[in-house]
Amino acid sequence: FPLSATDKTPRPAGPGRGFALGRWHSRVRRHPEAKGELPISALAEEIDTATDEGSPIRAVIAIAANPVLSAPDGDRLDKALGSLDFMVSVDPYLNETSRHAHVVLPPPPPSQAPHFDFAFNTLAVRNQVRYTRAAVPLEPGRMAETEILARLILAATGLHGGDPSAVDDLVIGQTLGKAVTEAHSPVHGGDPKELAARLSGDNGPERRLDMMLRLGPYGDGFGARPDGLTLDKLLAHPHGIDLGPLEPRLPQPLKTVSGKVELLPGPIADDLPRLKQALSERADGLVLVGRRHLRSNNSWLHNVPALTGGSNRCTLHIHPEDAERLGLRDGAPVRIKGAGGAVTAPVEITDGIRPGVVSLPHGWGHDRPGTRMSHAALDPGVNVNQLLDGSLLDPLSGNAVLNGVPVELAPLPAQR
Repeated sequence: FPLSATDKTPRPAGPGRGFALGRWHSRVRRHPEAKGELPISALAEEIDTATDEGSPIRAVIAIAANPVLSAPDGDRLDKALGSLDFMVSVDPYLNETSRHAHVVLPPPPPSQAPHFDFAFNTLAVRNQVRYTRAAVPLEPGRMAETEILARLILAATGLHGGDPSAVDDLVIGQTLGKAVTEAHSPVHGGDPKELAARLSGDNGPERRLDMMLRLGPYGDGFGARPDGLTLDKLLAHPHGIDLGPLEPRLPQPLKTVSGKVELLPGPIADDLPRLKQALSERADGLVLVGRRHLRSNNSWLHNVPALTGGSNRCTLHIHPEDAERLGLRDGAPVRIKGAGGAVTAPVEITDGIRPGVVSLPHGWGHDRPGTRMSHAALDPGVNVNQLLDGSLLDPLSGNAVLNGVPVELAPLPAQR
């Protein structure tokens, strides 16, 4: 398993608190909370539906999100977002979702932003760490993305106009305050204020990174391990530091109540009768699955000319046997109908998909008015999630079922 440089210092193996599902529920359809979050399938109804329990959502902060294309029944969500009293989007594009925002806060481009990979280091095939400062300085008056988010936090908590560095100081203080109380921490028994004063970095986010590195499994532990990682050491190695191959880690990372890998947790075991019944009721006909292109990432990259064209197209993959049975020709338009609506896409006949299954790529549908994605609009494609009405859900999490969805196909006259 990978062990990220900013992971917590490994605690002794043993039972944990486990995973609690449904500590609270959504207002309309009672979706269970999972790790403090609700499924995106609940967003439209939480905006446009009144109930006796609480009030509808009237304001939204969207950060690097385009749920009008990525959530089921985008038409309903599109209308719901348009009814909000206030919406903020942190996004470089005026896209299908951010076009509804009253305020759009574009972050700087990658060349003007520092980078540390928190997410993918936890999925790496070899442990390594690197940090890159911005290659190009920000223009006077332009905010870094971290400052944008800090100011939003201050505004949302009633501290509008406060110093954004206060958010970093708060996080540092809380993190160190907890670390000094943990017996396995390298700073156990230390003084949080004294530790905070020893952090390096040109700004609050860098000081937070220095703290995470020093508290992490390879860190210097604020002097407890003198040869360990710090931000200064990372800056001295601009091409990164190799931390070695992956190693067996179980059972140490487990946080289950038993301290073991629980192959059949209670909620899943309780759902097995429903699953068995559902499998016996599978409908005849075609089912739809999504797909991703190598040069595409959700709806992000369709406005980048160098990454569009070629095989990166919005086509319906269908097996030759199904195409022949339905009278579909390669390249001809076909109408795809699902519970949430219908779309039209060109046919692409391929034996790379099994009979009975068809596939549309995710992230397309750039034909809504009010956006500013001129290149994407040249080849908009269709929104596969508009075929879903949001009613087909995973009963445990409430998340929308996006694959294996029944659809009907009908050939259309070729466009001239």
